[in-house]
Amino acid sequence: MHEQQHIRVVIADDQELVRAGFAMVIGSQPDMEVVGQAGDGDQAVALARRLHPDVVLMDVRMPGMDGIEATRQITAMESDPHRTEHGFDGDDSDYAAGAGRVTRVIILTTFDLDEYVMSAINAGASGFLLKDTEPETLLASIRTVYQGNAIIAPSATKRLIENMVEGKLAPTEQPEVSDGTGTQYTDPELAELTEREREVLIEIAHGLSNQEIADKLFISLPTVKTHVAHILAKINARDRVQAVVFAYENRLVRP
Repeated sequence: MHEQQHIRVVIADDQELVRAGFAMVIGSQPDMEVVGQAGDGDQAVALARRLHPDVVLMDVRMPGMDGIEATRQITAMESDPHRTEHGFDGDDSDYAAGAGRVTRVIILTTFDLDEYVMSAINAGASGFLLKDTEPETLLASIRTVYQGNAIIAPSATKRLIENMVEGKLAPTEQPEVSDGTGTQYTDPELAELTEREREVLIEIAHGLSNQEIADKLFISLPTVKTHVAHILAKINARDRVQAVVFAYENRLVRP
């Protein structure tokens, strides 16, 4: 039977009790399964390469290779043409096809620090949560990331954005250009967006879901999804988190 889609998860944390706790929560869900556990970054990368899970829950501070570097290496595997050959056991018809399956990373940490958030985003992480996150939020976040979206802890998001606007954090080092009205932008990709795409990007930065954007702008959900795909491609953003960073960095929205 292949009707039930399972989200395959690897847990990477140097504390065995923490791994066990997350595994218990995830294992209780009918649409999820823990396929591996790692005690450090090297093990996490090895498991990701061998098992090609859908989601990796990644601790930041681990002995040896830390979670940020492990995240960078795992997300880089997407360009590996042989990645789907590792660890396939033939039990999942979707895996047999090997079509577009990617491993996404959610960073988990006890430290709500800006440098971790920026490092995680730059390393390609699709999410950032604190370890004391409620189980329901953790599970919802795994499903969100699995579906190709991104999540970030609300407290971290607010301070991240504030620091970016204040110039304390700089995701890019591109020179500023002017649009002729006196407004300074960092990324020339902004000029590639249509007016509607800018509107959608602004609502993404405000934290609205695709359905909420559709309702607010009086357009269909499929149209929103198309706009989001075009936006990500045009601004070279991996996911919605990077799109939010782009929007605030280019002053489309402010805290």
